Amino acid sequence: MPNHKPPFRADQVGSLLRSTALHEARDRKARGEIDAAALKTVEDAEIRKLIAKQEAVGLKGVTDGEYRRAYWHFDFLEELDGVDAIAADSGMNFKGGVTIPKALRITGKVGFSGHPMLEHFRFLRDNVQPGSTPKMTIPGPSMLHYRGGRKMINMGIYPEMDAFYADVGAAYNKAVHAFYDIGCRYLQLDDISFAYLCDPAQREMLRSRGDDPEHQPEIYAGMVREALKDKPADLAVTMHLCRGNFLSTFIASGGYEPIADLLFNSMPVDGYFMEWDNDRSGGFEPLRFLPKGKHVVLGLVTSKTGVLEDRDALLRRIEEASKYIALDQLCLSPQCGFASTEEGNTLAEDEQWAKLSMIVEVAKEVWG
Repeated sequence: MPNHKPPFRADQVGSLLRSTALHEARDRKARGEIDAAALKTVEDAEIRKLIAKQEAVGLKGVTDGEYRRAYWHFDFLEELDGVDAIAADSGMNFKGGVTIPKALRITGKVGFSGHPMLEHFRFLRDNVQPGSTPKMTIPGPSMLHYRGGRKMINMGIYPEMDAFYADVGAAYNKAVHAFYDIGCRYLQLDDISFAYLCDPAQREMLRSRGDDPEHQPEIYAGMVREALKDKPADLAVTMHLCRGNFLSTFIASGGYEPIADLLFNSMPVDGYFMEWDNDRSGGFEPLRFLPKGKHVVLGLVTSKTGVLEDRDALLRRIEEASKYIALDQLCLSPQCGFASTEEGNTLAEDEQWAKLSMIVEVAKEVWG
């Protein structure tokens, strides 16, 4: 049962550990020793190497590792019309670490009139080998609201939140079609809010700031529906869900049961990358809501440690998941990226590649 369309039987979320050369170049740029053009030269060279490594281990979906980004989400969102990046009072609190203090403020009508990441995709597109599929990853539309909420949105610009949600969905729709127009046929929305909404503590956080955690998932799903309105038939769109990933730490916990039906049946998404590398993610029972024609990529291999999973244990877990949906609807990947931020998780590059290689091998054994 090989799968020739995304998501692939052996796949990846997208971000990869930054190379030493890239870290050094970014540090030199921050100190003013090199300019943006010199940094881009290093990025280009390191991304070409990264593409070759992904193809060498047998991955069909190939990314740029998010090598040009500091964050998986800020770098995209802050380039939308009407969005400004600002210094925050504090960073995001993970269970074991705190990010740099940064936030997004809505200072104008949200829109899409072009984006630097279009050029990032063109470079990826032009450097993969025939037979590889260049994959673009961007944060889902809910991420412009979930972190900051109403207080980060200018009341004079958006006195009513419905207008904000509509504009974000429309901006994303333009982005989706802009990537498609330059050859993107595999697009991923990293929309972790849906997994966060399975955690009672996160739901209470939303309630305390004035949002309704019972209604918010449907609002976010509506933004995704708007983003994917008139989606071209040959564009594969996946959604990645996780519970936080920064220096191998996390934020949320809880199984997918509260959002499974909405997740699988209310949005025109082709596949879902879902975190199942530990007990915090619950069991596979929510898979029973997945309709025919969609795929779930089982995130059974952790990106948070370098310890290589037991091959037989992975096979058993895939078999367990297949009790709820057909084996043909399943794929395999890490539970998250290896470097959601430029700092990366606490494992070595060779451990990262060993995990990706094993995923390819296990997928061949299971699906042929």
